[in-house]
Amino acid sequence: MERKSGVVMHISSLPSPYGIGTFGKEARQFVDFLADAKQTYWQILPLSETSYGDSPYQSYSTFAGNPYFIDLDILNSQGLIKKSDYKNINWGNDANRVDYKLIYDNRFAVLKKAALNFLNKKDLTDYKEFLRNNKWVNDYALFKHIKSLNDYKGLIDWDKKYHDINGEAVKKIKKDDASEIEIYKVIQYFFYNQWFELKKYANEKGILIIGDCPIYVANDSCDVWANRELFEVDEDLKPISVAAVPPDGFTADGQLWGNPLYQWDVHKKTKFKWWINRVNHLCAIYDYLRIDHFRGLSSFYSVKYGEKTARDGVWRKGPGEDLIKAIKTRTNNQIIVEDLGYMDDDVKELLAYSEYPGMAILEFGFDMYNTKHNENASYNLKKNQVVYFGSHDSETMMGWLNSISLEQLDYTKRFVNYDGHSKLNWTLISFLLSTRPDTALVLAQDLLELDNNARMNEPGTLGNNWVWRANKGDFNLRIAKRLKEITELYGRD
Repeated sequence: MERKSGVVMHISSLPSPYGIGTFGKEARQFVDFLADAKQTYWQILPLSETSYGDSPYQSYSTFAGNPYFIDLDILNSQGLIKKSDYKNINWGNDANRVDYKLIYDNRFAVLKKAALNFLNKKDLTDYKEFLRNNKWVNDYALFKHIKSLNDYKGLIDWDKKYHDINGEAVKKIKKDDASEIEIYKVIQYFFYNQWFELKKYANEKGILIIGDCPIYVANDSCDVWANRELFEVDEDLKPISVAAVPPDGFTADGQLWGNPLYQWDVHKKTKFKWWINRVNHLCAIYDYLRIDHFRGLSSFYSVKYGEKTARDGVWRKGPGEDLIKAIKTRTNNQIIVEDLGYMDDDVKELLAYSEYPGMAILEFGFDMYNTKHNENASYNLKKNQVVYFGSHDSETMMGWLNSISLEQLDYTKRFVNYDGHSKLNWTLISFLLSTRPDTALVLAQDLLELDNNARMNEPGTLGNNWVWRANKGDFNLRIAKRLKEITELYGRD
């Protein structure tokens, strides 16, 4: 990667009159802002459809896109729905927060109407080509329909006759309810059509998209249902052991993610076919791909299903070089990896073997007691790295500044040579872009000088994450001009 910079801003956080950010007009305006600011990258979170907890890292499918991001005004311009079909629906009362329940309750009915109108069109050539090129959509649509027949319960709570994707009950549903199943396929067609149009617009403006690949999939997913042999689940599709993070200085009980673990020996026998298909799919929809929780490919923390905390777990060996070799051989390798947290020698060796750029978080580097040995300290950073001040999992810049001690605040100001006149967030953004790594990425919230009310995610908590949204007009020419000046000053334009 060349010396460049960009902004982290998820699609859901874009302004829009319909409750959540979409692939519509505001997304293009954000691309224009990035171009005006001489940025190269727009990093987003996973585009996956969210399930319980609203996290893009817990999805019904690793291949399907989030229908919430389909822009309703675009569907209207295509004659597939009328404005009256969606204009007067209550999409939420707070422009700065996503109300996922309202969207969950109301969005599908609008999209279903558009899909039915679409299927009545005479020329479906492009749609049929989409189906030929995306075979995963068949299992996904079937999964979603059967989920609706089971009152939208999680996979393990379905009627057991539907647990076997190749069973007679599922075959009957597939035949009898083909028209209902088709709706979900069309909605995915809408999603990918709109996404690729937006990506094309961004690329033509010189903006490259950095996407995200969660290391694990949700238990309540088409991935587990259609490929049970690849996951550590029992005959009732319940996980045997689940993914977690052990207790650390931030969480006394650790983080109990709850995702089913992989049967890595089975993946190896298939030459990692499922993983290669997954990475190739994501590399095709993004320009660069960030693989989350890279250390889990070296060794991973495993907790027995049913435990209430992550305290009692064990470390187990991951696929290591075998998977990395398969990915490097059979994908385009436009990959970044998240290598934060506990990094033992095995993880470091695997990162070196992969040659992928890892990540650094400056927020963790202002340690006045241990800076010399802190890998996130600015003078310890490497060229082949992606540096952030904070990530979607950490505090915003202003939130962090408000939470640290006066002693650490004074240390930070001296470290970045703060002049006391300009706004501190801009001094820190300048410091970020001045560092050695090829790629520097700024959180959108930090450009807007927002505190932790705009924090995207606090790991280990539920109910208040993934909801932040920007206001219309937030990303204006004044901010673009300031960011452009800093970008040019440090040779990232």
